[in-house]
Amino acid sequence: MSSQTASLIPLASVEPTMVETLLDRAFGADRHARTAYRIRAGMECLDALSFAALDEEEMLVGTIQCWPIALREKKARNEEGRAVPLIMVGPVAVLPERQGEGFGLGLMAAMLDAEKHLAANGQTPLAQVLIGDADYYGRWGFSAAMTGGWRCPGPYEQERLLARGTAIAAMPAEGMLGPWGE
Repeated sequence: MSSQTASLIPLASVEPTMVETLLDRAFGADRHARTAYRIRAGMECLDALSFAALDEEEMLVGTIQCWPIALREKKARNEEGRAVPLIMVGPVAVLPERQGEGFGLGLMAAMLDAEKHLAANGQTPLAQVLIGDADYYGRWGFSAAMTGGWRCPGPYEQERLLARGTAIAAMPAEGMLGPWGE
């Protein structure tokens, strides 16, 4: 994605119906049934980490959203323990006809730069989690190495549950992902 052909803006400045239309085109109208939607149910995306990509004609071609979620620690006898906050990354969505042009890379870079800026200004960085392809997201340090004991409220493939961040080492080894504050 070259700076002469595209721009990144805060997602909050894009009309929500335009975002929804883009997500439908990228993932299908049945996307709300996906496990990621259950994990972040009822949450509002984090404006500081959510962006939109506009092409050279200022048309919306991609988005990234980040959400406040929690890993609820599993304790003995299936009791839930503490809720540890983390950020769910995604969806990272690009119009099907514009995929492969670098918009996804630019959106991920913008989100990670925003995270660094927040940390530099005193905000504690949280671990990040997503459901995605390790081959793609591994370039940013996402891996399944620490998520083997984590569970999701719905179907998912364990090897696609990826996490990153300096706070990942302090996360519980076992627990259930879900909305923050539930």
